[in-house]
Amino acid sequence: MRRTALVIAPHPDDEVLGVGGTIARLADEGVEVTVVILTRGYPPQYSEEELRVNRAQAAHAHALLQVKETLFLDFPAAALDSVEHRILNKSLGDIFERVSPEYMFIPFAGDIHLDHQIAFRSALVACRPHGGHAPKAVFAYETLSETNWNAPFITPGFIPNTFFDISSYLERKLQAFACYANQVRKFPNERSPETLRALAMLRGSTVSLPAAEAFIAIRQVL
Repeated sequence: MRRTALVIAPHPDDEVLGVGGTIARLADEGVEVTVVILTRGYPPQYSEEELRVNRAQAAHAHALLQVKETLFLDFPAAALDSVEHRILNKSLGDIFERVSPEYMFIPFAGDIHLDHQIAFRSALVACRPHGGHAPKAVFAYETLSETNWNAPFITPGFIPNTFFDISSYLERKLQAFACYANQVRKFPNERSPETLRALAMLRGSTVSLPAAEAFIAIRQVL
């Protein structure tokens, strides 16, 4: 039976930061993974050349992870709050109906970036479990420099309850992140290879694994 997963990324590189190892693992296990990147940069803040480079970087990263399909929705980056909620809901809903994912990975509601918060809400609208297909599992992922910088006790804290073993896929995740060369920073910046490795090792060690990606299970049907 065809198995599918859908990853919602507000911006290119979020999917690798939060789900890169899991994407590679699922693909190796025969799951068809679709990645949806919601936004793109527009002039004058971003040039057409930057867009071309970002798309090429995403294609390279996704090829390493064996993503089956990458979709770009071209909503404005850092401005999802300017998009009518119903339009974003409809766009994600149409993709959801076509992919019929068994697993769905979405940004965390408590991320500091408003694009991530809006993406979380619209993704949940798209996968509401009424009529037709509903995913067996919906997971919220963490994004370094977004998930960990909101206000404690005011916004939700990321307290994972699900861990995917990526011990055999950590190196591929790091290689995929390296494809986004304009996002890679030097340690101790959070968006450095060393920090990504440290987070994977930390998440893994909490469940006696060499490396893991951590998620909050929003809904599971067993």
